[in-house]
Amino acid sequence: MGKAIDRASKEVLAEMVRLTQRQGLKGAAGGWKDFLQCHDKKGSGLSDPIRRSRELLVDFLQTFTKEQQKRLVRLTMEHPKYTKEFCFPFYDEGWVTTHLGEFFEAMKSETMLAIDCEMVLCEDGTEAVVKVCVVDQDLQVKLDQLVNPMKPVADYRTNITGIDSKDLEGVTCSLADIQKSLKKLLSHGTILVGHSLYNDLRAVKVDHLRVIDTVCIFKFVDLPNFSPSLNTLCKVVLGFPVRNDGEPHNCLNDAQAAMKLVLAKLEHGYEDLIVTTDVEMPRCDSAKLLLHNIPVEIPAQELHLLFPGEDDVTIESATKQRVESYTTCAVFRSPAQADKAFDKVNGNLTKDSAGRLQKSVSLKLGSKKTTQLYVRKMTNDPDVSKMLRDENAEPLQQQAIDGNGSKRLKTCSYPCDHVKEIEKLREDLRRREEEIFNLQKALAQVKSICDRELPC
Repeated sequence: MGKAIDRASKEVLAEMVRLTQRQGLKGAAGGWKDFLQCHDKKGSGLSDPIRRSRELLVDFLQTFTKEQQKRLVRLTMEHPKYTKEFCFPFYDEGWVTTHLGEFFEAMKSETMLAIDCEMVLCEDGTEAVVKVCVVDQDLQVKLDQLVNPMKPVADYRTNITGIDSKDLEGVTCSLADIQKSLKKLLSHGTILVGHSLYNDLRAVKVDHLRVIDTVCIFKFVDLPNFSPSLNTLCKVVLGFPVRNDGEPHNCLNDAQAAMKLVLAKLEHGYEDLIVTTDVEMPRCDSAKLLLHNIPVEIPAQELHLLFPGEDDVTIESATKQRVESYTTCAVFRSPAQADKAFDKVNGNLTKDSAGRLQKSVSLKLGSKKTTQLYVRKMTNDPDVSKMLRDENAEPLQQQAIDGNGSKRLKTCSYPCDHVKEIEKLREDLRRREEEIFNLQKALAQVKSICDRELPC
């Protein structure tokens, strides 16, 4: 009986190897013939898998286990958030795109780096990065840098970022310097890891193709669109939090935590759904509106004037640490009420740097002069692009430098040709990773049977 099982399992393994040959798949040691040349003294002359030992077949198929990193890249790309959140305006001024080099060579890269950023709110209503940390797979620091936002800051969010104005005194590193460092670190197909990674990429204005977002690779029972906090994921997956309640973020610790989550996923799989009863559900930010760039002389209680007719709205208390302005939140009964109140606010509709809707509002208090502040949604609106798009808009125009060194405008019909090429490459990657993943599942099943039935 044992010999029959051994023979059957070997035939299955041989057929799996033949599948890799037909599909042109390559593991960490290359294709089947490449593997034979390096790992078997008989060479590649006897290439028929059935004529090789069961142990050799298993050794070859195990060279595909390192492809699990690509599986996590694919999980990120297939997540509903990817299409909405990772479509960056790379054509805008100030954005950079990393270069993979030779595409299929880049896809072989197993190098992973994790990133985390801290952002502050600026007086113009935009966010700016003030710290960037990057670690490698061994959790060693590759980049730990404070960044000068190069414009007036309205709120350092010190209780969250752990950074205040004194920390940035004398800092000369600019966003362009950070982009230059990241382009070098992310060359040759490096996989970038992060939690809500799209926020970090928007902060540094870098468009990178190979990404793993820890928000996208873990799934929760009955909550397919649930976006857990980094602290929540670490509690559930790693067994300990990143920080205690009330502590500010530590940029370096957060980058290391994201990498630990991915390494845990690679090592243990965590294919099982996470039970939501074991998860601390976050407070619903979508039931709030952010009020920022508020002149410090305006009392928080006067902000109720922004929402006439809304009796059940609470203005959170705010510590006015800034010299000229401060930030707070208006809290409503439900997300629907918050959306309705936002719609009623009179103001110029724009987006912040993370794509969230906001309005520039004029507020007049009695006989005092009118002042300007911002009312912003706390989360991205799925209909942002629809609300802001002009159906009769001209094609996107983009600045370029002509031969004389002066700026000129060139028309770019969206989507551009290179965008289509990126989408094609992504589809090729998805298809190849699907083949590899199916191969890995079959191998795991065969190994499970063999481990139960055969002696080691």
